[in-house]
Amino acid sequence: MAKKGKKYRAALEKIELHKKYTLDEGIAKVKEVAFANFDETVELTMWLGVDPRKADQLVRGTIVLPNGLGGKAKVVVVVAQGDKVREAEEAGADFVGGDDIVDKIKGGWLDFDTLIATPDMMGKIGALGKVLGPRGLMPNPKTGTVTMDVKTAIEETKAGKVEYRVDKTGVIHSPVGKVSFDNAKLAENLKVLIGAVVKAKPTTAKGRYVKKINLAATMSPGVLLDELTLI
Repeated sequence: MAKKGKKYRAALEKIELHKKYTLDEGIAKVKEVAFANFDETVELTMWLGVDPRKADQLVRGTIVLPNGLGGKAKVVVVVAQGDKVREAEEAGADFVGGDDIVDKIKGGWLDFDTLIATPDMMGKIGALGKVLGPRGLMPNPKTGTVTMDVKTAIEETKAGKVEYRVDKTGVIHSPVGKVSFDNAKLAENLKVLIGAVVKAKPTTAKGRYVKKINLAATMSPGVLLDELTLI
């Protein structure tokens, strides 16, 4: 393991390692120990009592955070045809097209954050799976990125929609805002995201569902939150 720098170690000394902080205490502590010379992203990590190897225990969904994520606006691409092209353009998509966009991606273009497609175009998008899949860019009905309602999909993405998905170890990682956010705005985002994950509990999951919750800024050590007060 790489040796941590002086600033990281100094930040770590300010945290009671085995203490479980309340939400307000945790947010305040994360902001106190953040030391990077840029506006760090605040990330929530949740350890869940599920077995991701079982299809009926996958926890996945999307949520629009009430206060967005801050930072640079997401670049949204829409692959559609007919009237949906104009709808996407009017809704604020950064790039809109059909075969031309597909060909551009085949040629190596990946300078975007979200790809939205109408169902009738998924036959062509499917051929891009090996390129888009590993980068988390493949449109999916479960995340609202395969839809005929492209206007809503674009607006939600621009407003700060985030996808949460349990990884192979049963852990969810998701951004919830920036260190520069007001404490109240971070708290509101966190409550909405945690609530969505709790609501998404698989009926087949047994035992304790939320095992541990951690909150941290990009470069800084994290703090444990008292999960029993948040679920």
